[in-house]
Amino acid sequence: MTAHDPQIDRQQSRALGIDFGTSNSVVAQASGHAVDLWNFAAPDGDTSVFRSALCFWEDPDVRGGLGHEAGPWAIAEFLDFPAGSRFLQSFKSVAASPSFDSASLFTKRLKFEELGEIFLSHLLRHGGARPSALPERIVVGRPVHYVGARPDPALARARYDAMFALLGRPVHYVYEPLGAAYGFAMRQSQPATLLVADFGGGTSDFSIVRIEAPDAERRCTPLGSAGIGIAGDRFDYRILDHLVLPVLGKGGTYENFGKVLEISANYYADFRDWSKLALMRNRKTLDELHRLHRAATDPAAIARMIAVVEHELGHGLYEAVGRLKRALSSEDKADFVFESDDLSIEKPVTRADFEEWIAPDLTRISATLDAALADARLEAGDIDLVFLTGGSSLIPAVRAIFADRFGNDRLATGEELTSIAHGLAQIGLADDMEQWIAPEATE
Repeated sequence: MTAHDPQIDRQQSRALGIDFGTSNSVVAQASGHAVDLWNFAAPDGDTSVFRSALCFWEDPDVRGGLGHEAGPWAIAEFLDFPAGSRFLQSFKSVAASPSFDSASLFTKRLKFEELGEIFLSHLLRHGGARPSALPERIVVGRPVHYVGARPDPALARARYDAMFALLGRPVHYVYEPLGAAYGFAMRQSQPATLLVADFGGGTSDFSIVRIEAPDAERRCTPLGSAGIGIAGDRFDYRILDHLVLPVLGKGGTYENFGKVLEISANYYADFRDWSKLALMRNRKTLDELHRLHRAATDPAAIARMIAVVEHELGHGLYEAVGRLKRALSSEDKADFVFESDDLSIEKPVTRADFEEWIAPDLTRISATLDAALADARLEAGDIDLVFLTGGSSLIPAVRAIFADRFGNDRLATGEELTSIAHGLAQIGLADDMEQWIAPEATE
């Protein structure tokens, strides 16, 4: 797989695959047997991975008075001027949420589809593409199961449709792990039954396909799928919950009419979701936190929480969480380190600690794997190959679920962040593309 030069005329491409991810987005183009990734000349160097992030700031010189950027450029803008900007990450996680109406950004309120259009416009611009030059076939990945307690897939579909209308042509939706499965299948030379496990930022999705020999009329056939709204972001929150939130007052107490009461966990609920954490910096929330600060038994802890919200420290905290998580994928022990003018945390963490924190999540992921096998009417012994993809597939405890059930000799990994887009683009060229299309409103 090669990085694509943005100067190449994209009208020559016959299909486009877009992996719009919770944490990262990737675009691939397919023409004949060649599949290339879009390359972005990002501030920190060329990359094919475009962070699913937005940054907004007030700018009287632009139309509407609101400047914005996306991807790695959004991160650079935010780090240059955190006090005067609003940073949104993982906004895909609210696509299926009926409770999310719009994001308050200074004097503007933007709906999900408006955020999505802004994100796409920057993705196209930084990729050197115009909507009119895109191929007619565009395939977009979607989760098997959306994030949230009561996700509404029909709402998510409507929001996706409105967002991708910017491209100016119909888009086709395919389950994300099926995209990875298709791309992996096209590289195989022997018949096999393949399970693909895709661990994204917001969801863990599983798909099972049957691969036939290269000379077969139909190379790949979908057999079953299942998914759950638990993945990398949930693991990140577990780390925050154990290492950071107690320092910010979670589990503490406050006085109310002479009684000592426990601080409600609701104050910390938005730390579960990067996109919601970024939206806590509003007058109502800060007024509540200042009232809590005056009544708290440990006011210094609440002051630290106020600093996190007011000074937009969420991005830095999650970056520290990511560093710890990556370190624990290869080491038995690592230090969680976060330094700022308002908050300083340094704590040693063992891999065993982390695995204990995420144990309930791993149990639910394992049950979802069972559901995928049941949907395909197969047993573990019927699976010939297992392809693990997505950043969280590198976590040893996640890999162990599959090694214990299928054996290490059947596991394959690689292209953790780009395999979905690669396969989606290939599906866009397939004569039987229609059989890969996801149902419009189902979980």
